[in-house]
Amino acid sequence: MSTTPLTYRDAGVDIDAGNEVVERIKPLVKRTFRPEVMGGLGGFGAMFDLSGRYREPGLVSGTDGVGTKLKLAQQLNRHDTIGIDLVAMCVNDVLVQGAEPLFFLDYFATGKLQVDTTVSVVGGIAKGCELAGCALIGGETAEMPDMYPPGEYDLAGFCVAAVEKSKIIDGSGVRAGDVLLGIASSGPHSNGYSLVRRIFDRADRPGELDVGGVKLIDALMAPTTIYVKAILDLLSHHEIPAMAHITGGGLTENIIRVIPEGLGLDIEASAIVLPPVFDWLQREGAVPREEMWRTFNCGVGFVLVLAPGEVAAVSASLAQLGLSHREIGNVVERDGGERVRFVG
Repeated sequence: MSTTPLTYRDAGVDIDAGNEVVERIKPLVKRTFRPEVMGGLGGFGAMFDLSGRYREPGLVSGTDGVGTKLKLAQQLNRHDTIGIDLVAMCVNDVLVQGAEPLFFLDYFATGKLQVDTTVSVVGGIAKGCELAGCALIGGETAEMPDMYPPGEYDLAGFCVAAVEKSKIIDGSGVRAGDVLLGIASSGPHSNGYSLVRRIFDRADRPGELDVGGVKLIDALMAPTTIYVKAILDLLSHHEIPAMAHITGGGLTENIIRVIPEGLGLDIEASAIVLPPVFDWLQREGAVPREEMWRTFNCGVGFVLVLAPGEVAAVSASLAQLGLSHREIGNVVERDGGERVRFVG
């Protein structure tokens, strides 16, 4: 039996590197803090004071990752915006119920801690939290030798939001004849990247390609749009019966999640105009139109369900907020059978 002394570093865990990461991210995290944050970074638990802000608060929580977009980020050595994606996938989900994201926690796991990469990723998470107006209140950085190949890491995010119980958006007010207003996405966001990567890898010199005047790799790595501040502003002026975040399952499977039983959707196929990056993916991958609709957001990242009489006013507000949008369909009476149909 060997008697050579061993340290944690010998086993593959560098405590000093972990401490360096914490020190370097402290100023990034502090910029996200809200007045309700109690204490600072480094405690065993993170605290948040909810008193005085809501009369009857309902808490809404969400957790998500960024899927295999992580693989593309690591392949391209681009780590500065993947954290924005992580925050966006969580805060946009809780926003659907009209909730304001309050705080966010992240989980970063890797086989061997690379300080610069880790700080870059967490910097993106902090930027995402700033864009969403929520505090990066805590997290975990785990170095686990032999769990991940060299250079790889995994991410998960956790968000807690709040909404007055009287203002919870649950889709109960949706009626036949209501209009679907689609708000533009920044690209594929963080969905469908197993297919994206397959198409990317088989393309001829994809790193040199442009789509719509933008480098393909920039279009594919564009961070997910965070809709929080604009939509919360919108909700302070307009009644919106339902909203949907277009994530995994695309247009086909997400909007219907907020539509009551007995109702369905007619989505205007001609209104789904593919932005250049989606057009490239469809052509290069020979992806059928229906597969595009059920895999990607196809340029529509968030959907509002509105009474017909509210469309003009909400459209004007969206324009003032700088959000590109268009009508993409209607709610219809449909009991049983295929509830989502693409028409035209």
